[in-house]
Amino acid sequence: MVGQRLYKIEKLRSEIAIGQLFDRSNPAAQSVMAYPLRAVWTVNLSRLAAMETSSEISRRKVAPCPQFLVSIPKKKLRHAVDRVQMRRRVREAYRLNRHLIPKDIPLDIAFIYVATEVLPYAEVLKGVTRILTRISKTLPDQP
Repeated sequence: MVGQRLYKIEKLRSEIAIGQLFDRSNPAAQSVMAYPLRAVWTVNLSRLAAMETSSEISRRKVAPCPQFLVSIPKKKLRHAVDRVQMRRRVREAYRLNRHLIPKDIPLDIAFIYVATEVLPYAEVLKGVTRILTRISKTLPDQP
């Protein structure tokens, strides 16, 4: 992706991919914790296979970039205003640090907020940075 904004193609929206992320029997899904966030991630093999075998026209429909989602549980933050504020902070921290992970590997990443109070942006930024560097260290060099 070119530019500094978050594009729609970078959002993880597939119910199947989200289900595979949170399926406990899936050995490919890995988890990493960096307070105030926990991240669950996996390399989406179906998107990887579709990128290699599809034609140029259908390849545009398959996102070759990492996709992410942010989950702020109502059990942790009861007020909707607080959940929206933390979701925006996590998205902004991801937007500024997405260069830490390779752009050509079809990763699926879910950020789950685990703190019980609203935290400042600096702490969220530090957590997202640690998570993304840990993910990049465990990835293979080539997809």
